[in-house]
Order: sequence, then C-alpha cells, then structure tokens
Amino acid sequence: MEYPRREECKEIPNLLSSFVDSFVDFSVSGGLFLLPDDLPNPNPNPNPNPLRTRYPATERLVAIGDLHGDLEKTRQSLRLASLVDDADRWTGGSTTVVQIGDVLDRGGEELKILYFIEKLRREAARCGGEIISMNGNHEIMNVEGDFRFVTAEGLEEFKIWADWFSVGTKMKSLCDGLEKNPRDLFEGIPHSFNGVKAEFSYGFRARIAALRPSGPISARFLSKNLTVLVIGDSVFVHGGLLPSHVSYGLDRINEEVRDWIINGSSQGRRYPPAYCRGRNGVVWLRSFSNESPAKCDCEVLEHVLATIPGAKRMIMGHTIQRVGINGVCEDRAIRIDVGMSKGCIDGLPEVLEIKRNSEVSILTSNPMYFKSSSAAMAADGGGRREGLGLLLPENGPNQVQVKA
Repeated sequence: MEYPRREECKEIPNLLSSFVDSFVDFSVSGGLFLLPDDLPNPNPNPNPNPLRTRYPATERLVAIGDLHGDLEKTRQSLRLASLVDDADRWTGGSTTVVQIGDVLDRGGEELKILYFIEKLRREAARCGGEIISMNGNHEIMNVEGDFRFVTAEGLEEFKIWADWFSVGTKMKSLCDGLEKNPRDLFEGIPHSFNGVKAEFSYGFRARIAALRPSGPISARFLSKNLTVLVIGDSVFVHGGLLPSHVSYGLDRINEEVRDWIINGSSQGRRYPPAYCRGRNGVVWLRSFSNESPAKCDCEVLEHVLATIPGAKRMIMGHTIQRVGINGVCEDRAIRIDVGMSKGCIDGLPEVLEIKRNSEVSILTSNPMYFKSSSAAMAADGGGRREGLGLLLPENGPNQVQVKA
C-alpha cells in the first residue's frame, strides 16, 4: 500500500540542502555559522535587485582599506573601530562600514575573509548597521582569471573549498527532490596550464571554478560588491574616477560590473567592461593616490567632484601609503590603503572614521601616536590627536585628525 506523502515532508529536500550548505560553509570558513540572509541571493537570478549606489550621510561611517588575504589584520582593523568584540561578534551598532576592495590575492585567507565579512554583514543588518564591500582591481583580475598575485597558500585554500563544495554537491544529489546531475564544478577548465607547476594545477582549477563569472564564490560574494559608492558627501572607489566615468554613469557602472560577474560565462564575456581595465580604469587609476602630492591631479579631482552632486571628497585604496592614511588636494582625496597585509608591507592597521558627514579622523594602532600617560590621553579626548603630518617629508600629504 502506498501512503500519501505527508505535507511536512515536502520541505525535507530544502532543509537538507540548507544543512549541507551550512556544513560546507562551516568547514571552509574556519568554523563560522552564518545567520540567515535577509537579502535575496543574486545567483543566478537574471534580474537581481538594483544595486544601491547612493546613500544618505550616516551618524558614523568607517572605511577600511585593502586587506589582501590577511584575516588577522582584518580583525584588528575592525576591533580598532570597535566594530567587533574579542569573539568577533558585531558590536558596531548602526555604523556603516565600507571595505574599499582588494580582499583577494597576496595572502592565504581570502575565502575566510569573505565569509567573515559576510557573517558580520548579516549581524550588522540586525542592529541597524551596514557593511558595504567594493570591488578592487584584484577582485576584477581574479574573476577574469588573472592570478599573477596568488600565493601558494591562497591556492591551497581554494583546493580545500573545491573539495568541500564537491562533497556538498554529492550529498545533495543523493536526496530525492534535489538535482541528481548538477553541473560539473570544473566544466570547461583544463587539467594543466602552461607555465604552472603540476603541484599547483588543481589549485588553479579550483580558483577558476570558484571565481570565474557565474562561479559559486564570485556569484555569492563578489556580485554584491559595488564598484562606485557615494555616502553623504564622500565618494568611494578603489582606484579613482575620471570625468568620463561620471558622465558614463555611476549606477550604470555598478550594474554592468555585477552583470558581468553573474552572467559573464553564459554570455561569453571573459573580460570586464573597458572602464575596469587599464591604467585609467576605475579600479586601477592612481591619479589621486600617488605618494608624491605633486603627482596628484587636483584639478581633475576638483572637476570630478563638482559633477557628483554634494560630493566633497574622494576616498580610495589601491596605492599603499607608507606614511599611513592621508589626504592631498586639500583633503579632497583621502588615501586609505596602508599595506596592512603581511603580503604587502605588513603595515599597522588604520581605518578612516567619518562622523555626521564631516568630522573626519583616523583610528590607528601605530604606537607613535599613543600619549605618554593615560591622564594626557583623557585630557585629549580619549586619544584623539593632531600632528600625524610630523612624520611626513616637507610638503607631504596632509593628515586628517588622528585617534590612537
């Protein structure tokens, strides 16, 4: 006798699929449990919700520079701004956080950072806060298959991801009601590569599978990234903006880059839009981030900001600032890449803080800015200090206010 299927059993395949996904996430992320996501998953919906390019000013805004696969420096940066506690739980309340891009390359914990930021994004949303991630040139490079700055540790991390992802796919295929013949993760990817040692071939294959357009990692994480962002009177971009970029349309740039990340493979588009490539690309430009102020084109910057309603400053990463976060062009350009990753110059973490749209300061872990006594620190407003420019050569870039 065949019994009718009980109503509650209909959800078993979906529950199993969610369990397997959580199991894989836990195994790959270093033991993180992600809260349910209130936002729709963009993969592979051909008509995802429009990305938001412009936000009103917030009570507190924190901007974090390039991370490059260094999880510990990522944590230090967040703690510096009192955004997480010692257990890595969100404590930032309604703070808005912008990570300026370049999570990928140069380090071995790229996936762990992506998962960590995603965990915090979901926690922040439940407290009225928000974490906005951006595309850097290294995100664009990896999606298009340019792995020049990948490390052996980074390849190993993606090998581990591919193994767990394949296990999860196999587990789901054994359940009635779920797809029996899922797409091969490595479809179309060769087994060997010219100039790549055999011992690294699997890592390359795993990285391509994960990050190529429509790949599981690119679609899940990178498709949420913005390429250009405006919050209050601050413009955020990894490299910089030229007048041609603004006239092309900031919203259009965000939508087209996301469309390439989500749908590029099915549409035969390996490479990103032209404005993301070359020395004048929005993620490559250094016109306003050169460490020599004389080489920063303040006139062009002024023109760009004048064409973006309400914009007073442009905040960028991409170019390492050995002197720490600083401003040029009368602080109209603020550069926040301090090379903190061990894969760069192992710089001390610093983050930019903007309160009430105008009060700009640096939060730093550099001991050179600590007061000699707790009494002096208390008298100075809890560690807020002027004078970072004393470390710079004469006529060097300006420094906004510092808190140690």
